[in-house]
Amino acid sequence: MPILALDTATLVSSVALATRDKLLAELTIQTRKTHSEQLMPHIEQILALAGVSKDALEAVAVSIGPGSFTGLRIGLATAKALAYALRVELIGVPTLDALAFGCPVPGVVFAATMDAQKGNIYLALYHWSPTGLQQIAPTRVVNHLEAFAELSKLSQPVLVLGEAAQLYREAIDATGLLLTAEPHIAMPRAGSVAMLGWNILDSGVRHDAMTLEPLYIRRSEAEELWERRESACHE
Repeated sequence: MPILALDTATLVSSVALATRDKLLAELTIQTRKTHSEQLMPHIEQILALAGVSKDALEAVAVSIGPGSFTGLRIGLATAKALAYALRVELIGVPTLDALAFGCPVPGVVFAATMDAQKGNIYLALYHWSPTGLQQIAPTRVVNHLEAFAELSKLSQPVLVLGEAAQLYREAIDATGLLLTAEPHIAMPRAGSVAMLGWNILDSGVRHDAMTLEPLYIRRSEAEELWERRESACHE
């Protein structure tokens, strides 16, 4: 029985189907259409192409962030609705974990990133050990130039994944020490969410469709603006 995986943490819309040992199908598209326009049609399309019925699904895995606030909400709401309606397990997969999971190479530090706006990035560090993917530095928000300066001082080769690999490629190249992942590796992929979702599921972890929340890490600009206005009103 396959798992259905969704990744809408960025402008990329990615949907995948996978069994425990095989990626059956993946549809990954970068367009200007919103996730609300294309996610459900893509889910229906990939199920049809793979010849898999919704009733055959064992679980739904979804990328839960950090990333685009709107994209995360749409992806998680869709995954929750499907898991609830189909009565299958729901698995939340951290977006940066999935990015690093797509590059199983030892001896390299993977700097998984997402855009955090205003020159900042979400950053987490990983490496592969004999037991699998290990996070060696937790997710934080940091200025991209500060992050690249820190990464340049590490003793191991560093490969930058995610949105920073595209947004700040010139700054990365200027360090002369950091490696930039190619576009097909750098982007979030639902195939990685699916396979990591299986690992999480097999470890015994289950998530509740009523309580699972996105990993925003920081507040939205709307929340920060509201707080500034409230503070000004009370001065």
